[in-house]
Amino acid sequence: MPLYEIDGDRLRRHDAARFAALGIYERDDLQRLLRDDIAVLSPDLLVVAEEFGNWEDSRRRIDLLAVDKTGHLVVIELKRTDDGGHMELQALRYAAMVSAMSFDEVVAAYEDHLSRIRSDEDVDARSELLAWLDLGDSDEAPIISSDVRILLVSADFGRELTTAVLWLNRFDGMDVRCVRLIPYRIDGRVLLDIQQVIPLPEAADYQIRVGRKVAEQERRGTDNRDWTRYHIIVEGQVLPDENKRRAVRLMIEKLIQRGVPAAAIGGALSPGRFRPIEGEHHGEDEVRVALADQYPGVEVSRWFTEHALVQDGRTWVVRKVWGRNTEPTLTTLRDSFPEAKVGFQRATPGPAAGQA
Repeated sequence: MPLYEIDGDRLRRHDAARFAALGIYERDDLQRLLRDDIAVLSPDLLVVAEEFGNWEDSRRRIDLLAVDKTGHLVVIELKRTDDGGHMELQALRYAAMVSAMSFDEVVAAYEDHLSRIRSDEDVDARSELLAWLDLGDSDEAPIISSDVRILLVSADFGRELTTAVLWLNRFDGMDVRCVRLIPYRIDGRVLLDIQQVIPLPEAADYQIRVGRKVAEQERRGTDNRDWTRYHIIVEGQVLPDENKRRAVRLMIEKLIQRGVPAAAIGGALSPGRFRPIEGEHHGEDEVRVALADQYPGVEVSRWFTEHALVQDGRTWVVRKVWGRNTEPTLTTLRDSFPEAKVGFQRATPGPAAGQA
């Protein structure tokens, strides 16, 4: 597939190169580069393992294992060939092998991975994973979905492989994607064209939205925990949905923006949920230090120090953990300050509540 450069008054053609001819290898080059910048394949991925093979046959190893924002594991298989070989069959076997992994097993794999790539740092794999999944240390361990996504990455894909992938994606729970890497050598530089070819990006966006909805329903159905998300509504404008903790923080932020005094909000909430810090503090590090200094023994990580609110010579911080008190708290905030016209509604299935 040629690439064309506008060169003055003409088009200059650059033919695609081959990885082998460029001296670029699967594991030593492509795998390493993608591991360190996985967002070029998809922005919702976190690599938790490389060359993962936690089973009896150690010869079989997943090139890269990732987890997405909805708690799905993602098997990533790489080839530098022009037809992809039989990588879809290999990836299906790997997906089956990791489908029963628990959150603790994913943490263990991620901890081992971090110890290899960041050996000179102190790492907390569990906290980093929880943060990636938008959860906190005090929340219960999340459920890792048994539906495993597959991402096939190759220089190109043969007809047999693409036919198999299109057929597999017809089944519920299957999410197989093909990303094509096309290298070009131009004026001594190597450029890489990265394209998702199956499904087309427009279809992928729809598939992601459906997958998130199914994931929420699956998690609610398997462990009875409340994964409800909420829309904050400001004078009739419905904002994007947020998880429980961020919904409370956002509602407080919008109330203050609309003229409600922070002290009044603090008086309406349960003690210790919305705390003032004397003085105006800016920047997360400064707020963290001030919070720890004025409230000895407080667990600073449980507060939104990166979203502190400054008003009338004081700095206010919102607690992250709300649990079952989320909806009652949102209701209290709405009903206590009706003149601000800030309300909420549920984003996940269930009766709508608290609409402004």
